[in-house]
This record gives sequence, C-alpha cells and structure tokens, in this order.
Amino acid sequence: MQYDPDRVSEVNSWLRKAHDDLRAAEISMSAIPPILGVALFHCQQTVEKAIKAFLAWNDKVFGKTHNLVELGALAVDVDPELEPLLRRAAALTEYAWRYRYPGDIEDPTPNEARDAFAIAGEVLINLQNRLPKIVRP
Repeated sequence: MQYDPDRVSEVNSWLRKAHDDLRAAEISMSAIPPILGVALFHCQQTVEKAIKAFLAWNDKVFGKTHNLVELGALAVDVDPELEPLLRRAAALTEYAWRYRYPGDIEDPTPNEARDAFAIAGEVLINLQNRLPKIVRP
C-alpha cells in the first residue's frame, strides 16, 4: 500500500513527541524529590499528542487546543470503540495548566501522578496500535 510521505512524517512526529512526553513524565516522577506537577503536565501532553496523531492519520481537522474532551470526541467519531478509554483520559485535560503556574493549588499526590501516567501510556499504546506500522516511532 502506498502512503502519503507527508502524512506519514506528520503522524510519526506527533507520536515521537507523545513518547517523549511520556518519558519526561516518568523521569519527573522518579526524580528525587519527584516533580509531580511537571509529570502530570507531560501525561496530559502525551494524550493530547497521541490523539492528534490519530486524528491526523484519519484526516480529521483539529484546532490548537489542549482540551482532551474536544479531541477525544473527534477521535470517537472515527472509532467509537475508543469512547471508554478517552472518557477516562479526559480528566487529564486540567493538567495542561493546573500545576504549571503558582497559586493556591494543593500539590499533586504520587497516586494521582501514577494514575495519570498509566492512563497516558494506555492511550498512547492503544491509539498507536490503531495506526499502520509505517508511522510508528
């Protein structure tokens, strides 16, 4: 099968960035002391970029948004089986901003970070596996 090289490159780039974000989350969680807010930001970014890779491959237009509810709805339009997973991942949306700036917000817990990391990894692998091997990093 012949694939558009520009599309392959774009989707591969999104996936590579998603993998980098998941790795950054893992490194932040294992730092001494852990940098949990940064880890949660990278978990959100992992999901966002994985969904954008999936959407790009499927010719779905998406805007410049960090909203995982909006992106997830577009992905579910392509593949309704994704709905339960992306519904769970939607909760990570707030991590795009929640711990990025100073304020009166409680620090995240290690359990919160572990849960977000597990969901982010699950979304990345699940969406990546729905794409042809040629686009995978």
